[in-house]
Amino acid sequence: MQFIDLVSQRARIEDRLNAAVLKVVAEGKYILGPEVAEFEKQLADYVGVKHVLACANGTDALQMPLMAMGVGPGDAVFCPSFTFAATAEVVALVGAEAVFVDVEEDTYNMNVEQLQAAIDAVRKEGRLTPKAIIPVDLFGLPADYRAIMAIADKEGLKVISDAAQSIGGKRDNAMCGSFGHVGATSFYPAKPLGCYGDGGAIFTNDDELNDVLRSIHFHGKGETQYDNVRIGLNSRLDTIQAAVLLEKMAILEDEMETRQKVANRYAEGLGDIVKVTRPAAGIRSAWAQYSIETERRDELKAHLQAKGIPSVIYYVKPLHLQTAYKHYTIAPGGLPVSEALPSRILSLPMHAYLSEEDQERVIAAIREFHGK
Repeated sequence: MQFIDLVSQRARIEDRLNAAVLKVVAEGKYILGPEVAEFEKQLADYVGVKHVLACANGTDALQMPLMAMGVGPGDAVFCPSFTFAATAEVVALVGAEAVFVDVEEDTYNMNVEQLQAAIDAVRKEGRLTPKAIIPVDLFGLPADYRAIMAIADKEGLKVISDAAQSIGGKRDNAMCGSFGHVGATSFYPAKPLGCYGDGGAIFTNDDELNDVLRSIHFHGKGETQYDNVRIGLNSRLDTIQAAVLLEKMAILEDEMETRQKVANRYAEGLGDIVKVTRPAAGIRSAWAQYSIETERRDELKAHLQAKGIPSVIYYVKPLHLQTAYKHYTIAPGGLPVSEALPSRILSLPMHAYLSEEDQERVIAAIREFHGK
């Protein structure tokens, strides 16, 4: 049984994938070939934004908007602590400081009430200037952007949506990636929409911001690549990866529907014995991960392993307790949920090719462990 099954997905579209990749190789347009522009167009249409900028990886996709917005030393950027390191890493890379906010118990997304308290505390202290918020759509579930944008508009802050795990998810008929002033995602192979290497993308409706981002992603170029008008990065999506992503885009919506069926079966089969995620009405998770909570997590993980069932702990330690980030500010009241989750949470096999038979094996093993 696979935790994430890329082999079955590849078999489904193997002929088209092979043809697409060989076409790029034969044509020799390895950097910014026509497939890149076509992928950007198709993804913009799918997400519902004016501009998509494909780039080298999801970390760059988060960092470049901070650069374009002029965020740097002396600035505060508010982000959750219970997430992957890249969310806070990019803040440090531009010289700003992360201010960590707790997550909600049921959604694992940013606690909006504590976000406001954190902004108030930073303003009162006066050492840093609040500049931006980076909410994370953790495990594929969109954050509460209506509430976050209300705070951002009131406080004059920019919102960079970290949609690295959520492309295909939606909230109130808006697709993940379209929220905030700018969105960012990753095409790491294990993502709901993943390539066969590293890749990422930035989403925005802001024409001027898009122009600056396109300059930054190509060494800060102006009229040509030899006209450098700002400090930038080398962060272009390879044409071969764009070709792969175009083929995967064609089956993405079908895979989203299948992932939802898998999530429904887990909720029905396990909801009475462990804590499961139940998105509210009008919300679709991309289900990058399907995570449960249980008091005897480590014992359960060992039990599943003995039966040949893979599982993964996301995340073993919140960022504010990591060596690299422990000196950064945390929101008033501390981060109790972020600190409790690492001992309780466990992610189960989740992908569009998980058979009902294999999923029933997972459910039966967990129920057996709990004596149910």
